[in-house]
Amino acid sequence: MKELRDDAVVLRTHKSGESDRVVVLWTRHHGKVRVLAKGIRKAASRLGGNLETLAYVDVDLVKTRGDFYIARHVSHRERLTTLRSSYTRINSGYAVVEVVDAIPSDDVADEGIFDLLTRVLMTLDDESFDPALVPASFYFKLLAHDGSEPVVDACVNCGRAGPLVAFDAQVGGTLCAGCRSGTSISPDALALVRRILGGDLAAVLRNEPPPGSGEVMALALDAIEAHFGRRLRATRSAPPLTPLASDR
Repeated sequence: MKELRDDAVVLRTHKSGESDRVVVLWTRHHGKVRVLAKGIRKAASRLGGNLETLAYVDVDLVKTRGDFYIARHVSHRERLTTLRSSYTRINSGYAVVEVVDAIPSDDVADEGIFDLLTRVLMTLDDESFDPALVPASFYFKLLAHDGSEPVVDACVNCGRAGPLVAFDAQVGGTLCAGCRSGTSISPDALALVRRILGGDLAAVLRNEPPPGSGEVMALALDAIEAHFGRRLRATRSAPPLTPLASDR
């Protein structure tokens, strides 16, 4: 019988049978794991609300047969009350965990991704940070972690320093007028992407979204979707009417 004790973030959940729920976790030391939370939908369940999407928890699991672990004990590492009090912050969190869930790496640990993910949750839980650019920033940081950071300091095609007038996720970054393809990028958006990737992210998020933010969010989404080869539902769909509706 295989035991697993680890820190984890809940990426998504769905119902199983009349009282159980399947929970997908990203763990620090074991990568993505799937848990069968038996009886969690019963009013008397000890697991209760500890395994909701976006929860940051300690887990004690055991694997018996099949592909699922069984949850024996779960406790919160952080309650994330500020995050959960805001639809905007919740929706930003959903946009982040959907991307992590798209990573095809069951049982393969990546502490770097776990650290990125938990920093995002703590940022969304901090009232001093504006949540609007958090998903876009996470997408760019995840691409950098994977070695797929977009080129933003020169034309990705010919190497010219500028002027850079377009961004093409399929070719990997910014382009000059002579190599132009993809989507136009304004000087404001280009400067903002460079700040995000260049170490000035905290200052960006501590203020209202600066000029070019809308472009940057669209460009980051195009880049991460090109990377995974799939469209992302949480970011492109309308916000849910109620928070955590999928966990009910």
